[in-house]
Amino acid sequence: MVGPRVFGTIVETSTSCVEVAESPAAQSLTLQQCIDLALKQNTDILKAQQEIRRTHGVIVEARSAALPQVTASGQYQRLDRDSIDLPSSQPFFKNEQHPWTAMIEATQLIYAGGRVSAALRAAKLVDQIAVLGFQRTVADTILQVRQTFYQILLNQAQVTVREESVKLLEQQLTDTQQRFDVGAVPQFNVLRAQVELANARPPLIRAQNDLRLSREALVKLLAIDTPGRRQEFTPLRFDGMLRYEPEKWDVAEALASALAQRPELKVAEKNVRVAAESLTVANAGYKPQLSLFANYGIHDSPYQNDIDQTTRGWAVGAQATWNLFDGMLTRGKVIQAHAQLKQVELMLADTRRSVELEVRQAYSGFLQAQELIEAQKKTVEEAEESLRLAEARYLAGSGTQLEVLSAQTALTEARSNEVQALYDYNVAIATLQRAVGATVKAAD
Repeated sequence: MVGPRVFGTIVETSTSCVEVAESPAAQSLTLQQCIDLALKQNTDILKAQQEIRRTHGVIVEARSAALPQVTASGQYQRLDRDSIDLPSSQPFFKNEQHPWTAMIEATQLIYAGGRVSAALRAAKLVDQIAVLGFQRTVADTILQVRQTFYQILLNQAQVTVREESVKLLEQQLTDTQQRFDVGAVPQFNVLRAQVELANARPPLIRAQNDLRLSREALVKLLAIDTPGRRQEFTPLRFDGMLRYEPEKWDVAEALASALAQRPELKVAEKNVRVAAESLTVANAGYKPQLSLFANYGIHDSPYQNDIDQTTRGWAVGAQATWNLFDGMLTRGKVIQAHAQLKQVELMLADTRRSVELEVRQAYSGFLQAQELIEAQKKTVEEAEESLRLAEARYLAGSGTQLEVLSAQTALTEARSNEVQALYDYNVAIATLQRAVGATVKAAD
């Protein structure tokens, strides 16, 4: 069976970013809280929302061509009397020197070869693509948050492992120094313990640095501002534990779920439909265009001396245009549209293959992580018991310092491998859920 899935909804979010309080006390976030913050203010998610708004505007723009167009116009001129050419027998009227006109006109496109309806359908498809793009961004962001959060937990655990290793080696050095002081061991043993302790400190320092950087990476991902702390690292802490919660997945069901739910596939399918509509728009260039118009105008009477003397009236009519030859402009557009349609059809097929590959890779990673978890189950216990026995033998005089140091190194490596395996498993689950198209719902 495929693992549990939780489906989310698209919600309106604010563009304001959370600011961290000055006191670092109580500034602690869980994984779910981090996901909720990301859904509200992650930069990529907010940009995807604005893309949806933009495509809504594209629909309005495309629809405008199918609606009546109403325009108002007016003109006034003052002419030089000498520029007015009149027959010598015709008297001069003042209105001829001050011509003006005003008109309001309404036009309605009746037929355009299917261009307008196809453009409107394409705009609606683009809007749907923007919504799917938002869903994809949400899914990708949630995966990034989970991966980064798990990285923090891994780094925290690695710091603890390294600290425990240093502590054990410090105890070993203290014990060896005491035994050397009473002449029980040579100075070589002291030097060996000092070297082992010195070698254990750099991994601890690197683990602490990795922890600081992973916290900063998550803060940036969540778009959290820290005013007043520009010169310091984030005071935020992240609560959680890397756990092993067995899940069962079936690769066939995972593939079926991905092919049904992945927004990338739906986008590719809609891109094919958009390209088909674009081909219809291009072919409309071969067809005539018909529109109706009606206007009402008013202008001065040219054969009067009073500017207030006007002539007014209305007119209705129809207009048809047909490009009998446009220099093969339409043919060029049709060729381009055919090629674009073929391209997106090929992209759809390739996207389907890419999704299947992602699912198989994620499932393989899940199997590997699961096997590593099983392999590491008793390793730490065995390493701890090995160290206990090595120390007991050393204290009894039947063991050597090298055995103790080797056992301590083996324990550190076992603990490190254990937390790494837990991290790999949790990331594999998150990656597999993303691959099959599952999303995470924000907390109420």
